[in-house]
Parts: sequence; C-alpha cells; structure tokens
Amino acid sequence: MYGYQGKILRVNLTTGKISEEKIDEEFAKKWLGTRGFGIHFLLKEIDPKVEPFSPENKLIFATGPLTGTTAPTGGRYMVITKSPLTGYIAMANSGGFFGAELKFAGWDAIIFEGKAEHPVYLYINDDQVELRDASHIWGKVVSETEKILTEEVGDKKVQIASIGPAGENLVRFAAVMNNGHRAAGRGGVGAVMGSKNLKAVVVRGHKKVEIADRAKFMSVVKEKIEKLKNDPVAGGGLPKYGTAVLVNIINQNGLYPTRNFQDSQFEYAEEQSGEALASKYLVKNKPCFACPIGCGRVTRHPAVGVTEGPEYESTWALGAHLGINDLASIVIANHLCDEYGLDTISTGGTLATAMELYEKGLIKPEELGDAPPLRFGNTEVLHYYIEKLTFREGFGDKLAEGGYRLAEMHNGVEYFMGVKKQELPAYDPRGAEGHGLGYATNNRGGCHIKNYMISPEILGYPYKMDPHDISDDKVKMLIVFQDLTAVIDAAGLCVFTTFGLGADDYRDMLNAALGWDLTTEEYLKIGERIWNAERLFNLKAGLEPLKEDSLPKRLVGEPVKDGPNKGHVVRLKEMLPRYYSLRGWAGDGKIPEEKIKELGLEEYV
Repeated sequence: MYGYQGKILRVNLTTGKISEEKIDEEFAKKWLGTRGFGIHFLLKEIDPKVEPFSPENKLIFATGPLTGTTAPTGGRYMVITKSPLTGYIAMANSGGFFGAELKFAGWDAIIFEGKAEHPVYLYINDDQVELRDASHIWGKVVSETEKILTEEVGDKKVQIASIGPAGENLVRFAAVMNNGHRAAGRGGVGAVMGSKNLKAVVVRGHKKVEIADRAKFMSVVKEKIEKLKNDPVAGGGLPKYGTAVLVNIINQNGLYPTRNFQDSQFEYAEEQSGEALASKYLVKNKPCFACPIGCGRVTRHPAVGVTEGPEYESTWALGAHLGINDLASIVIANHLCDEYGLDTISTGGTLATAMELYEKGLIKPEELGDAPPLRFGNTEVLHYYIEKLTFREGFGDKLAEGGYRLAEMHNGVEYFMGVKKQELPAYDPRGAEGHGLGYATNNRGGCHIKNYMISPEILGYPYKMDPHDISDDKVKMLIVFQDLTAVIDAAGLCVFTTFGLGADDYRDMLNAALGWDLTTEEYLKIGERIWNAERLFNLKAGLEPLKEDSLPKRLVGEPVKDGPNKGHVVRLKEMLPRYYSLRGWAGDGKIPEEKIKELGLEEYV
C-alpha cells in the first residue's frame, strides 16, 4: 500500500500495553488519513457523550498519505479527540517536522487510551516503542521539555510533541506543541493530553514513505510547486511578511474585529502588521517540512530572545481584539502562549470576553483584587493574565475555563464571541457573510481554517465573490470549501496551498503517490464523508443544530458601525436552511438515513 505505512500504534496508558494494528487499502480509500482516521476511531470506540477528561476519551495523533513526502507542505499531522472546550469533535492541525518523523518511524497514527498513573512520555524509535517516566519534566515549559528530552534520548534529530503547564492544568484551550512554536492549537487537545498524564511523544524514524510511481510523483510535485511559487499570495505575500500580511488587507476591508467585535477596524492595525513585524523583529523565515511557502517567522525581542511569530491570528487575538497597540507586548505574549502551550486565539478571545464583562460591570473590581483591571487597551493585562490562567491562580482559574463558561458565570453570554463555546478567529463575518455561515456550521465550533471563505469573498480565490452575496452559489461554494479542506487535511497537507492549487491539483498528487485512479469528485466525496461523520459525532454528543449552528447575537443583530461594511449584519437565518438542504440534511439539521447510506456511514449510527 503506497503512501501509508499500513500500521497504527495503540497505547493503553492505564495498563501500559502497547500494540500494533494494520490498516488496508479499503479503509484508506474510505477515510484517506488524519481527521478521516480520527473520526472513524472515535465513532467506533468511544461514547460521544463521554466526559472529555475521563480515561474513556481517546486521543489520536494521525498523519496523511502525503505526510513525509515531498508534496508541497507534506509535513502535517492532526490531533483528534473529544474537545473539553466545545464538548464536540476536536481536530487540531500542526506543521513543523513531527508529523513527517512519525511517518518515517513507520506509523500512520497513534491511539492513546486510558490514563497513566503518573506523568509519562512515549518514546518511539521505529519499532522500538516505550512508555517512560516524565515526572522530572512535569511542570516544565515547552522549550525546556524539548531540550531535556532531546538530551535524554541522545539524538538531536528526534521530533517532539508535548504539552506545557496549560495542558497539565487542564486549561480548556491548551494546545499540543511541536518544534517549540508549532501548535495543534484549537479545541483543548493539549488539555486532554494532560488529563491522561501524557507529557510528550518523542519520535525518531529511519524509514521511507513508498510512492507508487516516484518519477511521475516528482514531476507532478514539481509542477505544483511552480504554481505555488508563481502565486502572488503563496509565492509573494506569505513568504515576505508571513500570515500577518493579512492584517492591513483585512483591516482595510473592514472586517478586522476590534475590542471583542464591537468595532470592525482597528485604528492601529498598520503598527502591528506583517510589514511592521518584519521591520522591527524579523530574523528570518522558517518553513515547515517540505514547504515551499515558508510563512513561519523567526523573530527576536530582548525580553525573550529568539522566538517565533506571532502569526496573523495571534497578532490579532493578543492585539486588536483586546484594543492593545503594542507590538512588543504582543510578541512577548505570543512567546508566553507557546511556552505554556496555549491556543492564542482562545486566549485572546477569553480575555476579550473578560474585558467586555468588566467594562459592562458584570465582573466587579473586587473580584480581581489587586490584579490589573480588565480594560480594553490595558497592556498590563496581557502577560499577567496569561500566566494566571495557565496556572489557574486567582481569577485565572475562571479564565482557564474559556470565554463561554466565564460569560455564563457572570450572566453575560451575549458578550461571548464564539460558536459552540469556542472563541472566534480574526474575521468579522458581517463583512463576509459566507464566512459567517462557515463559522456557524463548523464541526469544531468557532473556526476559520476548515472553511476559509475569506478566499473567495475577500482575496479572490478561486475567483472573487461579493462578500454580501448570500445566494445558493455562495452556500455551494462554502460546502465545496468544507469538503475540499477535509481532503487537504486528510492528505497531510497545509491549507495555505489553496493559494495556488485547486481540487484537481490535490487529485494529481494523491493519485501519483498512492497509485490510485480516483476522480476529483471521488476525493470530494471522501471529504463529504469526513464532514458528515464529524457532524454525526456531534449529533450523538448532543448537538442541537437549530440552537447551536448559530452566531453571537452581536453579529446577526448589531450592524457594523463604520467602514466598508457599515450597516451590515450576517443574514444567517436566510442562509442556514439552504445550507442544510444543499448538504442533503433535514430541515432540523440532522443527517437523514439516505445521506447516511450514500456516504457509507451506516455502521457508525
């Protein structure tokens, strides 16, 4: 079987038993990889209503068939589990070099089950697999953990995925980190890892990924890399200024959320843009494995030394979202989040919720004691509360529960800007309504990356669409983006390749690598199956579609005050029924029997 190693590692942390399972081509053609594999095992092996921090929840690290190949950006892996933040599916994607190394070690995926009695880490050296004591690194930040474990195993080429103190302390939006600054960030996958007393996975591999027709594959890959290099975003803006090249573009288009989405443009955006970061702090670009784009930023600040980032989302979440105009503080805050193992989007979203609750008088000053007042623009808040929430100290214990639960505690749920209890990313959907429908229907809650409608609505990929058009064409485009993104994720590639590549390009690379002859439509059908299977998991976990496929009241009821989108809201009520219909779902948002049969999901119902 080409493109795959054909093996899955199962690790029972309760008993210490380690075993190996085979996968075959029929299974691979049904689920492709990463989140496809993950949702299969979750639906088969856990009760979707399971408590996320219980030993019965499972944590899956999975690669795709192009992970570890020379396909552009072929180094991705995903962490899949039931989210402690949303209560639904979590599938968090990361780059760097860990995913490729796991594949080189001969494994397509790892399934962790149970809970260890004490902190452990998993050591993998090809077929040598051991659980080792991690008591000495429990409590260490990510960089220290990686340094100690690298020295301990005596091999500088090992790759490490680990959690920081946030994951250990069950912060509901803790991330799994690798290569210091690469994050499987969203949904609290790091907290589930912490709940299992699993500090890290250390992996070294020496095997190859077999390709069906290597000469043909290399020719196809060369062609796709050229396409990416010639694209103005993938080959221009992203390498030059990183993802933060978007700051000025999104702000000028009037959908850069500011002060918890109270405004849609930030008056100081230019001062914290990718261009500003490059002029003040950039050391060099840093690409992930097999990436011709190289959007990663190595930066330096005297307070923290050499670090990485911040990316676009982090710049916004720790800046404009909080009304903070201090790029130096944002760089330091981003570094702290990486060290502690925190999702920067949810960190900023939770603090923004707290700030509005404070300014509305729902969080009382006496509740904070001597801590800095949670006012928008107060730079003092950033570093102080990031540390407090990581260690659940004082008011930080409430912040560690995430924005929704914090707002609920203070009778202010309307001030939580999120979907399915997960904080929204850096695009005000009142300026891109298809993107708003994407937020509302996303299986993992408030998320941009699984249906990036900013591409057609703002950037013009694959072609420009009116951001305020809500016709069936817009809804159909969203569905294609959701299904195609599931394919790209499952293949083990980065979604940034969509700046330059289309659905046929992914088909070409997969067929050449795997020796398959699937059509573009057949690959999109795999994507549709993955999307529906994740939806099925959520429904079985208790999702109430008509209540939870929603947006914050502000975004559907409060028109934008100023700028290019003045007067607009998201017309979600007009789009959602048509989305359900075009998905082949029932009017109540549930998946009918005929769609279940069409996608071959009967065994999971």
